[in-house]
Amino acid sequence: MKRTLLAVATAMALTVAAPLAARDRGDCLDDACNTQALYENEAAGAGTAGDVIEAKRLGRWGIDTDGMDTSVKPGADFFGYVNGNWAKNTPIPADRSSYGGFAVLRDLSEARVRKLVESYPAADPASGDDQAKVAALYRGFMDEAAIESIGTKPLKPRLDAIRAAKDKAAIAELMGRANSGFGRSFFAAGVSDDQRDPDRYTLYLSQSGLGLGDRQMYLDEKFAPQRERYQAYIAQMLGLAGWGKPAERAAEILALETKIAEAHWTRAESRDRDKTYNPATLAELEKNAPGFPWKTYFKAAGVDHAERAVLRQNTAFPKLASIFAGADLDTLKAWQAFHTVDQAAPLLPKAFVDAEFEFRSKFLSGQPEQRERWKRGVAFAENAMGEAIGRDYVQLYFPADSKAKMDALVANVKEAMRARLNGLEWMGPETRKEALAKLDGFGLKIGYPEKWRDYSGLNVVAGDVFGNAERAAQFEWDYDRARIGKNVDKGEWGMTPQTVNAYYSSVKNEIVFPAAILQPPFFDPQADPAVNYGAIGGVIGHEIIHGFDDQGRKSDGAGVLRDWWTKDDATKFEAQAAKLGAQYEAYEFPQLPGMRINGKVAMGENIGDLGGVTIALEAYRRSLDGKPAPVLDGFTGDQRLFMGWAQVWRTLWRDDALRQQLVNGTHSPGQIRAFAPLRNVDAWYDAFGITKGDPLWVAPEDRVRIW
Repeated sequence: MKRTLLAVATAMALTVAAPLAARDRGDCLDDACNTQALYENEAAGAGTAGDVIEAKRLGRWGIDTDGMDTSVKPGADFFGYVNGNWAKNTPIPADRSSYGGFAVLRDLSEARVRKLVESYPAADPASGDDQAKVAALYRGFMDEAAIESIGTKPLKPRLDAIRAAKDKAAIAELMGRANSGFGRSFFAAGVSDDQRDPDRYTLYLSQSGLGLGDRQMYLDEKFAPQRERYQAYIAQMLGLAGWGKPAERAAEILALETKIAEAHWTRAESRDRDKTYNPATLAELEKNAPGFPWKTYFKAAGVDHAERAVLRQNTAFPKLASIFAGADLDTLKAWQAFHTVDQAAPLLPKAFVDAEFEFRSKFLSGQPEQRERWKRGVAFAENAMGEAIGRDYVQLYFPADSKAKMDALVANVKEAMRARLNGLEWMGPETRKEALAKLDGFGLKIGYPEKWRDYSGLNVVAGDVFGNAERAAQFEWDYDRARIGKNVDKGEWGMTPQTVNAYYSSVKNEIVFPAAILQPPFFDPQADPAVNYGAIGGVIGHEIIHGFDDQGRKSDGAGVLRDWWTKDDATKFEAQAAKLGAQYEAYEFPQLPGMRINGKVAMGENIGDLGGVTIALEAYRRSLDGKPAPVLDGFTGDQRLFMGWAQVWRTLWRDDALRQQLVNGTHSPGQIRAFAPLRNVDAWYDAFGITKGDPLWVAPEDRVRIW
């Protein structure tokens, strides 16, 4: 999962893979669904009333034609054709490791949130007023002088508790507490809708324990430089914290995490829903994964009331428990100390902040400069009280007509999906009936939740940045764990309104579109309908298709994980999916020799893109009601739709960031998403006159046809 630069509330979630978080984000449109990575948009100006910051429109009818490079043949490089001049003339901001359409809107959202947060009056947060609490969170983080003067005092009791651990049971207790504060565990706990009983919350456990993310980073020889630098970083952090023998302990920690990596499932295995639902009682865990004090861990985590837990990577658990049992106590202490300091670093004095940035952002992702303090402060406040800010955000930035137009778009795309299902030649009637029933059961959330989160139980103290982070994490964990075994809140959202993203939840069988994504380049009420269908229509289609991708198809219309496919239809589907995966794995990245897209890991997203643009085209043509599409500046309706799709995926990468995306991300890079699915859409070839001699040509018989 992605790492934010701050906010312990987010840091606590890093070890928890979907669908563990209670506010399950399901299958997101963009990997940033795991972060609140918002940035300033310098191009955005103040609104006419001075109270709002307006979104920037693209071109006269929705396409930035100045950003195109029409000297490039569409069949040679469609990303370059639609986005070439933009790519040539757009620098990646110094505080970014990548930049593109999503980032522009995150710039805008962050600028808007900053204006809101800085407008909140300074008042005693003990009053219980949400604005006073948010203001205290933000201003406390912004007070660098106070943080410097306090120094490492907030760390001391946490590190003292680790030093005082007399045995491994005490380490397991610290691991359990890490769910609601600083620290880490070999096992990540989370609460979410039960995949077999979606009306109830259940406890999930997954593999964890790696500071570098994916197991490949430890086991693949080409990542030796990353491992060497990681070991130096561990030593640096332990040294800053005053931990004894930092260099020696760093070597031991890397060796320990390498053993953990060897026990971990691969990312492809970890997303296979047929294999990742494995209920076990505490007694069964103690029997099947001996060597780890499960009872101590459960009690410390506050989940000992759970009747059982669903294990995601179940065969990894005995191995991880054995590694824990065989590890040296001092090594485990140093490991826990390092991860505590690593997570807390953004809230500590500058020496810690700089060290964390130099490794996590600059070295691993190639980001030249640290983000400005206010940007990190906005993220800190949002991670603690995102929906409180969202209430004010939507009053300024989500007009009622946007929701109405989105309702109409979704309805039309949904009907296009129905038409596709009814017309599929490869699907038999038994499976088709179930698929149509699932489509009928699709839920829809647009803009913001009907019921807002209650933050009255969150204690915010002015000036106590470290304590506020811990209390926010504890507040979230207490909220989640108290719901184990209880009825699911069907109205809950997995994202705040100001988040630039969208998602599909398999357990709720619903698609969700926060307010912040419903702006150019994704959605512009004044733009040409073809562009909107290619952009937000493709996004809507993408999220609908997640209910029918290689993993989403395993749940039915009620969100229940069960096999509703005939064997013959499943075989046909899997054959087409394998062809699609092979297409994506064939793409090369010359700047990163040997790096490829993992077709199995990105499969759901790639299927979502292909199906999304396909049903968006169907929906657009249906919207014309038999009338010919107008031609605008020489571009046909179909051309504008495909251009709208490609414009959404404008993306620039620093090499190190692209490497991290290919290793740890679940989505194909944006510049690939701009054209890769279109190579399987016959209408794209017709629209741009693409022929056999063009580099992007795929023979009709080799084109993937799923949805």
